[in-house]
Amino acid sequence: MGEKTGNYVAGIHNADYEGEYQKILLDHNCLINISGRETESLNGKWHFCVDPYDTCRRARWFREVRRNDTGAEHPVDWDFDWWERTPVPGTWNVQKRELFWYEGSGIYMRTFRYVPKQMEERAFLYFEGAAYEASVFLNGVFIGTHDGGSTPFTVEISDTVQTDRENRLIVVADARRSPLRVPMDNTDWFNYGGLYREVHLVRVPNVYIKDWFVRLVPDGTFSAIRADIAISGAGVGGKTVFAIPELGIEEEITLRQGAGRGVFAVDAKSLSLWEPENPKLYDVSIRLFPEGGGAGADLVRDRAGFREIKTKGQEILLNGKKIFLKGVSVHEDHVLLGKTTTPDIIRGTIRDLKEMNGNYLRLAHYPHDRRFAQIADEEGVLLWEEIPVYWAIAFGNKNTYRDAENQLAELIQRDRNRASVIIWSVGNENADTEERLKFMSSLSKKARELDETRLVSAACLVNHAKLKIEDRLSEFLDVIGVNEYYGWYDPDFDKLSAILSASKPDKPVIVTEFGGGARSGQRGGVYDLFSEDYQKALYIKQVETFKKYPFIAGLSPWILYDFRCPRRFNRHQEGYNRKGLIDADRKTRKLAFFVMQAFYKER
Repeated sequence: MGEKTGNYVAGIHNADYEGEYQKILLDHNCLINISGRETESLNGKWHFCVDPYDTCRRARWFREVRRNDTGAEHPVDWDFDWWERTPVPGTWNVQKRELFWYEGSGIYMRTFRYVPKQMEERAFLYFEGAAYEASVFLNGVFIGTHDGGSTPFTVEISDTVQTDRENRLIVVADARRSPLRVPMDNTDWFNYGGLYREVHLVRVPNVYIKDWFVRLVPDGTFSAIRADIAISGAGVGGKTVFAIPELGIEEEITLRQGAGRGVFAVDAKSLSLWEPENPKLYDVSIRLFPEGGGAGADLVRDRAGFREIKTKGQEILLNGKKIFLKGVSVHEDHVLLGKTTTPDIIRGTIRDLKEMNGNYLRLAHYPHDRRFAQIADEEGVLLWEEIPVYWAIAFGNKNTYRDAENQLAELIQRDRNRASVIIWSVGNENADTEERLKFMSSLSKKARELDETRLVSAACLVNHAKLKIEDRLSEFLDVIGVNEYYGWYDPDFDKLSAILSASKPDKPVIVTEFGGGARSGQRGGVYDLFSEDYQKALYIKQVETFKKYPFIAGLSPWILYDFRCPRRFNRHQEGYNRKGLIDADRKTRKLAFFVMQAFYKER
């Protein structure tokens, strides 16, 4: 009605402008597997400006219209090329002091040149992670929006990219918290914003290999490898040659309607199974020969380990042998880089785990950087990977479920070729309600649909009323995760023994969180809260208790490093969760670190 009267101005009157940017949603169906594929980096310094009123999207700044209908130039409120530059990957919170607490939208811009390298080439942008929602624009055209701050997304630019000039890429990253998102607006970690992971330009032939899933057939015989291949492009037919030279495999897989599967026998005696003591990886290649031939046959390469993870009664079995998961939880939080990480930081985390005699990491509470699982494959570390279905998610909201399922699918598609990943977690510390049961049991079923070779779990709360490990979701899990803080949030430590004695789980249990806070260097008596001595004494009591219960198949105490948290502001915490076994400097070990080190050596 406002438009009809002639005094309607969309940039100031349209309160529903965000709906326009939900018309092209970038989800797991768009995702390309880029492991082993050559890409071109778009990292570096991008022009950046905060956008607290989301005016870039509201008033369509990305179109860069500088003249009115008569051709006269009018003033504009943006100046992309003049704005300061900020690093990508990077979080804006740690770049400037005044942006530390900023949680709105931020506008990123850079230009790049594009010259095709082959006939019938298609081009994509691949974003490793943008917090939380990201809308992408190229040369003044909106090309898609992605929800989910910790999973990757792909957007095709073949019809939008230009070869005769600089291409202007604009990304609006929106870090606003919302009760309908995954995670919701109430979390226990810092809400970093921005393009905090890598950005790639990906070139592929007109018909290309979109995804692959290579794994050991999980039948206990260790004698067959299965490969699923998905391709995209005209005709969606043809064949691939799948090869693992070291195992003598070089076989054709026929493709129909964009997909194909092959199962290949291997000599179980000659197959070196992946495990922490022997993280053997094999070179894998897949070459595509599309239907009808044509230029630019596609080729991808990867490195894969082959192992089997199962449960039997109250035990977890790796390659048919009982294993105790000697682990710790870790956040993707760095005192200097925020949520951004590097291979050196990842390798440092793994070194600290191994110094503690550990073999397992719980990557909480969201998908961590893609390189973590790749490096864990090389280093021989087992991983729990999790989506942020955290606390009081809007379990009754259909769009919230769609967001959660999509993040789960993107995580699984990204990492299901990594042998190190043994558990998909569908959530953390959620109240046992009917809506939650439907929501999370559906996620459990989806995880198994996408990957039949891994365990499904969730970090659950104990039943505090009955003093028992009890959660209806456990029926849909392979492993029961349990978070408990007896001796900390509940000072009555004796309840822990009562709970474990009253519980008779028919599945393995991982104590996914336990512990208490300590300020590094703060000493005192064993009853002095936030002293290293209190934390040490609590850890001693915890591990001595765990020894008595054989259904406990692993531990991941909370947490390896102190991390930022805007919920914690007493004199000891000062904006940090101090439950780390190591200080936020990632160097200074607290006394409890050595308790776990000794316990894991004994195990």
